[in-house]
Amino acid sequence: MSGLFSIPVKGLTVGYYSYNFEIEKEFFDLFEESEVKNGELTVTVEAERRATHIDMKIIIEGHVEVQCDRCLVNFAYPVQCENRLIAEFGGEETNDPDILFISRDEPELDMKQCFYEFIMLAVPIQRIHPDDEKGNSGCDPVMLQKLNEYKIIENENNNDPRWDVLKKLKNN
Repeated sequence: MSGLFSIPVKGLTVGYYSYNFEIEKEFFDLFEESEVKNGELTVTVEAERRATHIDMKIIIEGHVEVQCDRCLVNFAYPVQCENRLIAEFGGEETNDPDILFISRDEPELDMKQCFYEFIMLAVPIQRIHPDDEKGNSGCDPVMLQKLNEYKIIENENNNDPRWDVLKKLKNN
């Protein structure tokens, strides 16, 4: 499956090239540790082949299925990002994450890991259903009701007499 997300580099002449990729569930199955298990995205790689490197603009659009951190229900989160990447032939490796090093006799550049990382960086750490057009939460109402019940119970149990002395000091 590596060839599905690869760009041919051997034999490319200096000039502009464009490559399109479709990313679906099978792509995310390649990354077992991924929190994202499904999605529908299109990736466009606009590449400019130069004498010593390939300058790439990677545009990713679509959506991924993520689990809501509040109600635990999956929902489609929109992804739209644009990234730049340079594939340099030979040379000394650096710690720059935007530069890939490939040998001159490498037939293709596997972009799978780069695509995955760009998608994951476009998804926020906290994932919550967006509000609807009326401003109401898109979360599962049954789960929100349960959360509110536990919140009330937690507030009721918050009266611990051991803290009363400290509260008096705080009020002074």
